[in-house]
Amino acid sequence: MEPFKKITGIAAALDRENVDTDQIIPAVHLKRIERTGFGQFLFGAWRFLPDGQANPDFELNNPGYSGATILITGRNFGSGSSREHAPWALLDYGFRAIIAPSFAEIFHKNCFDNGIVPVHLPQDQINKIMIKAKEEPGYQMTVDLEACELRDESGLVIPFTVHNDPQTHEFRRQCLLDGMDDIALTLMHEDKIKAYEQLHSPRPVQ
Repeated sequence: MEPFKKITGIAAALDRENVDTDQIIPAVHLKRIERTGFGQFLFGAWRFLPDGQANPDFELNNPGYSGATILITGRNFGSGSSREHAPWALLDYGFRAIIAPSFAEIFHKNCFDNGIVPVHLPQDQINKIMIKAKEEPGYQMTVDLEACELRDESGLVIPFTVHNDPQTHEFRRQCLLDGMDDIALTLMHEDKIKAYEQLHSPRPVQ
């Protein structure tokens, strides 16, 4: 998993609440076994018209959001099914950080396992930056995980957390900084795992 320290990029505004995983990546596209290739189908039912053309009314089709790496959205983002394809699609599309008042629990965990930073902010702060992203397409922000701050060129500085529990916040923050998913964390104890397996493996028949 790629470590995350700090990024500066275009922030796209998706001013919708309760965006579920079937809206993030429709089930019809869950046919690949790789983690890549899902970005082309991200928000597919919203991004495209029935004839396959881009929907001009969908927020992320705004030309000013082209190349966006930060997504600002509403509460309970990632609700619905537990499919890990949702963060895969967001990451493959180019998003490295998602800013929201709250996240669905399983989706939240899946973000950490895929190197996406889930930025928690109070609703009033979300409203401030949402307005900027809407009114200034191309608006850029910096997500600094080392300092746990959001910044922009106008002098805005907003502290953030990646988890509401302080201890879990620090643990998950460090994992993202180091690029450590659950598998990597487990492999840190590989020697102990091997020792346990050797101690408890069946004895050969004499």
